[in-house]
Amino acid sequence: MPSPLDRLRSRIDRLDDQLLDLLNERAKTARKIGAEKVRRREEVYASTREHQILDRLEGTNKGPLPNEAVEEIFRAVIVNCRLLQKPLAIGYFGPEATFTHLAALKQFGRAADYRPLKTISDVFDEVEKGRADYGVVPIENSTEGMVNHTLDMFMESDLAICAEREDPISECLLATQESLKRIKTVYSYSNALGQCRRWLERNVPGAALKEAASTADAAAQAAMDPEAAAVAGSLAAEIYHLKILASGIQDARDNRTRFLVIGRKAPGPTRAGKDKTSLLLSVKDRVGALHDLLSVFKREKLNLTKIESRPTKKRAWEYVFFVDLVGHAEDPAVLRALTDIAEHCVFVKVLGSYPRGD
Repeated sequence: MPSPLDRLRSRIDRLDDQLLDLLNERAKTARKIGAEKVRRREEVYASTREHQILDRLEGTNKGPLPNEAVEEIFRAVIVNCRLLQKPLAIGYFGPEATFTHLAALKQFGRAADYRPLKTISDVFDEVEKGRADYGVVPIENSTEGMVNHTLDMFMESDLAICAEREDPISECLLATQESLKRIKTVYSYSNALGQCRRWLERNVPGAALKEAASTADAAAQAAMDPEAAAVAGSLAAEIYHLKILASGIQDARDNRTRFLVIGRKAPGPTRAGKDKTSLLLSVKDRVGALHDLLSVFKREKLNLTKIESRPTKKRAWEYVFFVDLVGHAEDPAVLRALTDIAEHCVFVKVLGSYPRGD
């Protein structure tokens, strides 16, 4: 006679069989959706729709699975069904094992065709020329601030922001050996060194801090020098066969980086319900122009989550502003604001409306 454990395992087997049938039925439907997208000349990747699916499932989840687990499971389902519609080529600011690489993997799944690129400019170029369907680039870190190179590229490029994600960043100290006392040099990307500066001063006070092209490049250098270490993620330890001497060494406990997914077409007018719109604008050269501009957003009760200035590099003291606001470009209040700010600006460019990555 079967034991209670055997009966429960048999029930699990039956449930797994049902899940497998349902997953394959979902995959067949996803293929049909892909064929319809081709007919309508729509993009395969629909960040807004995917966000809506996850929000709905988390809203109806009755447990015991936590929402984090529901999101992880169904994101894997969505990604693999999307790949049945069309395999995607993804360019990212590389090389392998950087946090941008990890963000791309989380966004598009392991089965996509990934292209590590040396610079942020290369990522924009790869997508613009159609050699990659989408690109993934960092835009800001909660400790070190904006990635200016990414901001500057939007002044030159016609690419749109299709999605964003905010990921916690856990920095590790990696080396070929296990003694902190033997470390004379610590390599890493400038932002990563800045995120861990106090920890490094306390724990390896005599080590020289040297900038590397990326956290992965730092790991590669540490792998060749027994007296060197790298500040990088745990994925770099796995790829470069390094030991993790310490983890979570970033000075700020809530250390996060925001990444952008860029593409040739902006997402459609469909709203996710939790949207963000990014703008690039240049104000007229007159007294009070910026004040008047901000007054429009205040009047429409729009929440600006980011405003950042960058020199145009065309004329001395000429600046453009990057603005993030809560809402979709098709929302009535945002539409009114975009119309009204035009009189205060030399130009206004909508970089994209997309689901908020929080």
